[in-house]
Amino acid sequence: MDAEDREAEGVDAEGVDIEILVVPDCPNTGPAAELLRQVLDGMGLHGTGFSTRVIADRAEAEAVAFTGSPTFLIDGRDPFAEPGRPPGLACRLYRDPDGSGPSGLPGAGRLRQALTRARPRDLKG
Repeated sequence: MDAEDREAEGVDAEGVDIEILVVPDCPNTGPAAELLRQVLDGMGLHGTGFSTRVIADRAEAEAVAFTGSPTFLIDGRDPFAEPGRPPGLACRLYRDPDGSGPSGLPGAGRLRQALTRARPRDLKG
């Protein structure tokens, strides 16, 4: 797989897999992609690609432990997972550690931290 194919599939040149999971017609699909692109660019990772996958039914939601739209996956893991939250096809609400929110997206700072924690050598920016 060459670099162009890897970016199209959501894998950057360093092998980091970034994916946004959404339900059909999610109003936050576009804003989630824009936020992720903004954060990656702000980290100096202009060439890092990501993909968006639509979760269309409950069986698929259960198979990938999808707890709401949008869900950000970094190397297959949800950095914002809430223990005990059941899988399902629904909108997801994010609350910042300071209690602000809820919002349909995590804050840019939280997303940046999640990306940095996931692969500090590859995503150091």
